[in-house]
Amino acid sequence: MHDALSETIILLAVSVLVVALFRRLKLPPVLAYLLVGMLVGPHALALVANSEAIRFLAELGVAFLLFSLGLEFSLTRLISNRKAVLGLGGAQVTTSVIIAGLIAWLLGTSVETAFVIGCVIALSSTAIVIKQLGEQLELDSRHGQLSIAILLFQDVAVVPMLIIIPAIADNGSQSFLIELAYSFAEGIGVTVIMLAIGHWLLRPLFHEIAQAHSAELFTLAVLLTALVSAWATHMAGLSMALGAFLAGMMLSETEYRHQIETDIRPFRDVLLGLFFITIGMLLDMNTLPGMLHWVLLITAGILLGKTLIIAAMSKLILSASTGVSLRTGLVLAQGGEFGFALLALALGSSVISHNIAQLLLASVICSMIFTSFVIRLNGWLVKNMTRSYAQDRKTQEQDIAQSTARLNHHVIICGFGRIGQNIANVIQQEGFPYFALDYNVDLITNAKKAGYQVMFGDSTHAEILQAAGIERASVLVICHDNIGATEKTLKQAKMLNAKLPVLVRTQDDTYYEQLEAAGATEIIPETLEASLMMASHLLSLLGMPMQGIVRRVQDMRNNKYSTLREFFHGDEPEDIEKPDEFRKRLTCVTLTEDAHAIGKTLEDLDIEKIGVSIHANRRNDTSSPIPAADMLLREGDVLVLFGTPENLEHAEALLLNG
Repeated sequence: MHDALSETIILLAVSVLVVALFRRLKLPPVLAYLLVGMLVGPHALALVANSEAIRFLAELGVAFLLFSLGLEFSLTRLISNRKAVLGLGGAQVTTSVIIAGLIAWLLGTSVETAFVIGCVIALSSTAIVIKQLGEQLELDSRHGQLSIAILLFQDVAVVPMLIIIPAIADNGSQSFLIELAYSFAEGIGVTVIMLAIGHWLLRPLFHEIAQAHSAELFTLAVLLTALVSAWATHMAGLSMALGAFLAGMMLSETEYRHQIETDIRPFRDVLLGLFFITIGMLLDMNTLPGMLHWVLLITAGILLGKTLIIAAMSKLILSASTGVSLRTGLVLAQGGEFGFALLALALGSSVISHNIAQLLLASVICSMIFTSFVIRLNGWLVKNMTRSYAQDRKTQEQDIAQSTARLNHHVIICGFGRIGQNIANVIQQEGFPYFALDYNVDLITNAKKAGYQVMFGDSTHAEILQAAGIERASVLVICHDNIGATEKTLKQAKMLNAKLPVLVRTQDDTYYEQLEAAGATEIIPETLEASLMMASHLLSLLGMPMQGIVRRVQDMRNNKYSTLREFFHGDEPEDIEKPDEFRKRLTCVTLTEDAHAIGKTLEDLDIEKIGVSIHANRRNDTSSPIPAADMLLREGDVLVLFGTPENLEHAEALLLNG
């Protein structure tokens, strides 16, 4: 007999270990949760039963995933990019469903089962693709933009699929097409009614709740809205996930969308992880060896078939180049997390048999494992598969080299967003030559029309920097928003021209030491520079001579903004994913009458060994900056400490309790 508490502990323990391992290997956490389910499930170690309670919580995880999707849904975005999203995305999903479903039907499955198989195979993994393309700095590339457009349509296409699958489970004597039409009409009716209710009710309701200024009440209201909407669609004979999606859409129209996303994320991530674990539990490891050849064949069919379909559609509909089309196909060749949701729904509704579900489940998981490596190598694969793509890259480098052939002692600007354009304006007015690189096609098109010297090129590649004349340049300015792109560009630049001054812009001081170690000549954190500028204007208004202001500002810059980087934090939540250097803060510890530190010196306590520095000791309303090591501490002393939250707590315990 399984004990609920024991099973929960086992699930958490194994999840922590496996997810930590996958993060170390830089593999998607989705695969980690699937592996956890395979290991602890009834078909392997049998440590956890796939109980009704666990399946219900997993279904809630899918509901919250759709709720998040609804929050991000933008009809304006769909319309503005309709050719790529509706045209290419619609063609990809429709073609994939028809071809995969037709093959399944010809192999002997029912029409309903074939439809489910087609839907599962048509979808790709939004989580894996977006995360990995972001890490590889390819989200703004041509194949990245096409991939995002297709994924957007796939996410929207899940909604009618969630309506249709439960409906076709019990179609009786009615024909399949009639049942599809009926269920779709029912879904549209429920959607219209709920959106109308949400439009007139939710905005004023959340406005009143926000007036209470209670984070607890706000979170409760969000959870209630999502669950009531899920319950309503469930009672109407539709899926809970559909109701959660509609709730997200309703709340996306309010001004509290971003706050809702922040509040719901912990619930969504934990429950979604549980959903993937339950999917892993469904996979029968004992039957896998007997059908391994079929799994590998279907996996190869999914990867190859989707790559060819997406590549062909990209060329036909958007006239994309062969290289870009193939890269888009390779990026989206896998199955996805929404496919698992549809598969679980179909199993629960008995639309698909257990054996076919096992085969499809194993194949989709394998496709996701393979595609993690395929996405990482998509550029290299296409370059080696198509000469035309390699020639396109060579032509791009030649075009850049031709544009910069007459430039000497010029400034190279990497990243041509707002800051890059402002820099170009200033140096152009002063008569200095420059050349800019960016990989946002729309931005470059408009900027070139306006007369800016900018071309498409990824500055993280050495060949592009060479073509831009980095050996002849006087300064390199890096304005990327992405720290990964900044580091890669900096590394390539220093390899090609070690003596070249490099100016790096960052949003804050999070990676200051990291970029300095990589060879940046000057690092300009926007938040700290804003503080300096405001302080300098204030000093000027107070009558301080300009020479003194300039000297003070320069001293702060020379000291690496040290005084600006040390400040007291409020009660805002701590982001554990940030580097320790950025998480450091000031805090004060008052020595009470029975404190362990009274009568001891700072040298005796040796607090710095735990990573905390003492900035001042305030005694009798008088501060002693950086107190002497032999100063005896007294009751009432207020020590100002600087360190990470964990080290500060350790230091406080040492000072007060020993």
